[in-house]
Amino acid sequence: MKQQAKDKLMNQKDIMTLLDTCYDKCLNGIPKVSQSVDKLANDYLEKYVTKDEACKAMLKNQVIKCTTSGFITGFGGLITMPVTLPANITSVIYVQMRMIACTAYLAGYDLDSDQTQTFIYACLAGITINGFFKQAGIKIGMKASNKLIGRIPGKALIAINKKVGFRMFTKYGTKGIVNLGKMVPGVGAIVGGGMDLVETKIIANRAYKWFIAGDFSSSDNNEIVDVDNSDLYSD
Repeated sequence: MKQQAKDKLMNQKDIMTLLDTCYDKCLNGIPKVSQSVDKLANDYLEKYVTKDEACKAMLKNQVIKCTTSGFITGFGGLITMPVTLPANITSVIYVQMRMIACTAYLAGYDLDSDQTQTFIYACLAGITINGFFKQAGIKIGMKASNKLIGRIPGKALIAINKKVGFRMFTKYGTKGIVNLGKMVPGVGAIVGGGMDLVETKIIANRAYKWFIAGDFSSSDNNEIVDVDNSDLYSD
């Protein structure tokens, strides 16, 4: 019976609890682990002439950090979250969300807004949201902004969050994925790191496209953020 309870799968509510916890930690930082999003963004702004340059440098750095985080926590664990996911998965979700939130902040979005928070979740999960703009009377093709996103009604936010919860639950709420890093010590971490790199690059591109370029079209591309090891620095 104890083993069955231990192996009980998460539900969508657990996933949203995880996302909410990550978001709170993004905004406020984690003592001795990471600084708040606004401090992170301002550090980059001090080192680069334009917001665009600062954002691209931040995205490159966070993609590399996310891959490294996945590798390191595959051997132990750095960040504890209120759901039963391995530390390598929860820490990667945190770094990815923090990267998106920092992009939104650099683009002038209000991170305390329910709309911005929901759109950051949608960016993380890869949810297509064009239809929600249409429902709110926002023309597709018009450059999105903090003001336009603020027009998305609460009912639509609930619908988006349901899609996010389902997508993340489908991705992580199965024993096969949850236990991926536990098969062979070391091997799971290496495989996970490679998967994290590809996924995080896609998310970085999507974050730039959505919040900096104001383009919420459904297609993703891998051309905006070309990750390399140059001009990277620790935050």
